[in-house]
Amino acid sequence: MTLEEIAAQTLQLESLTEESLTRGLMVLTNIDSDLARILETLGTPPIWSRKPGFATLLCIILEQQVSLAAAKAVFNRLSEVVVTLTPENFLTLDDAQLRGIGFSRQKILYCRGLANAVTSGQLDLSKLERMDETTIRTELKRLKGIGDWTVDIYLLMALQRPDVFPKGDLAIAIALQKLKNLATRPTPAQLETMTQHWRPWRAIAARLLWHYYLSNTNSHKQIRV
Repeated sequence: MTLEEIAAQTLQLESLTEESLTRGLMVLTNIDSDLARILETLGTPPIWSRKPGFATLLCIILEQQVSLAAAKAVFNRLSEVVVTLTPENFLTLDDAQLRGIGFSRQKILYCRGLANAVTSGQLDLSKLERMDETTIRTELKRLKGIGDWTVDIYLLMALQRPDVFPKGDLAIAIALQKLKNLATRPTPAQLETMTQHWRPWRAIAARLLWHYYLSNTNSHKQIRV
């Protein structure tokens, strides 16, 4: 392994801090004038963080393909029923109870699968925090209902990894289309290609784009904070 690869791997395992956010913003704004304009106009974006663990990952699953407001309403009702939201406590609820809270049939399947994986020892979320992104992605995507977007948001928000870019996020695509004056909304594959020069600070670029999106829509429906 080269020194560059070792340095990149070390950075990948670091959590974003106020200091590294400032450092990353300096790099990004020097290489992309559009990102520099966001920072100059709107100021530093929030770090936006969540507590790692089962409850956060379950909440992100609820947010798949729905508005944040709808997902938050379901999660809040769940939290009222299960005050301490552990996998074990979640598994005490039957399908009828979960449907009454607002879970769809698919989300019941996905969230119950996650809870079973944790309680059985198949998935150790605390150990996951110390793994590299490729391993985390592989481990989480073994579970039904967890794809790249869910892993990206968990890595970016809960584990605060600095170079994660949620290329499947609608708000990101809308923001970049507007920022770059693109005729059409970029696809996830196009976003992956377009953002390579932002490495290894793509998670900070994502925060800048969400910051920009919110300033244009005045809406939190597409931001998973």
